[in-house]
Amino acid sequence: MSIDEKELEESMPPTEMDWTEDAIARMKNVPFFVRKGVVRGIEQYAKDKGVVVIDDEVVSRARQEREGAAIRQRRDEQKKEEQVAAATGEKPVKRQYVNFAFYKLDPAFRRLPQAEQDKAKREYLDVLEDYDDNNDMILLSYTMVGIRSDTDIMLWRISYELEMFQKMTTDLYKTGLGKYLIQTHHYLSMTKRSMYLDVLNPEHEEDRTHIIPGKAKYLFIYPFTKKREWYLLTKHTRQGIMDEHIFIGNKYPSVKLNTSYSFGIDDHEFVVAFECDYPDDFLDLVQELRETEGSRFVENDLPIFTCVAMSLEDTINSLGI
Repeated sequence: MSIDEKELEESMPPTEMDWTEDAIARMKNVPFFVRKGVVRGIEQYAKDKGVVVIDDEVVSRARQEREGAAIRQRRDEQKKEEQVAAATGEKPVKRQYVNFAFYKLDPAFRRLPQAEQDKAKREYLDVLEDYDDNNDMILLSYTMVGIRSDTDIMLWRISYELEMFQKMTTDLYKTGLGKYLIQTHHYLSMTKRSMYLDVLNPEHEEDRTHIIPGKAKYLFIYPFTKKREWYLLTKHTRQGIMDEHIFIGNKYPSVKLNTSYSFGIDDHEFVVAFECDYPDDFLDLVQELRETEGSRFVENDLPIFTCVAMSLEDTINSLGI
């Protein structure tokens, strides 16, 4: 739920410890529906470590060390839900639709009178905030201004209804700013269970049927497609190749992987989104993965986007308007 700065301050739960301004700013980028739990968890982490003041570094380390526990808890809850569903004959867990929409600002917008720019921005933000306040969608925003030349901002949208993406996009196009934002890239995918098991560390496997995003400062996104030869291998052979891939991934606990699938609903086969507070960790991870047997079966994994998480308003302001 995007709200103005005063309301953002009020939405922060009462804290028991001293927080730096940078650390509090990080909390403002955490989705409102998990913010209280995140704050409580970080403070408990700080107490356990004997930390007196919570700064940006403490926030990052707390997130990394507590991520595994959160994943295990979610997996246990999901198993119980599945057991109940099997016993009662209820429908299985619904999959989510996932969308990454990239936009670039037409420079002509910056030449408009300031009053017209301000009105157009407010219209656009009003639409974003309406959808962010909608329980049927998870919405996060990122900037790539100064990082890529072909795109400026990205909206990460997750919903159980595909039509929500269409309706929201239409509403955004109707605004004054929407008329000047050109969509440069667009990826559509869905969540589903992975075919492969993390036999080296089963507790590391994330819940791919339900994405809970927005926990890190940076997001690295790319679509990819595997060669047809990959699918001609036996499942046993593919699992063996993936074991090496998973082993390397486990070496980088600071990098959280969100995998979604696009078979038949978009041009590629997968979209992967890696959340991380330290870009150097992600760079080292990808470099190591290039040396694995599995990389021989990658048909394409471009383009790659480095995105910086910001609030909705700050994302729009990053356009320099």
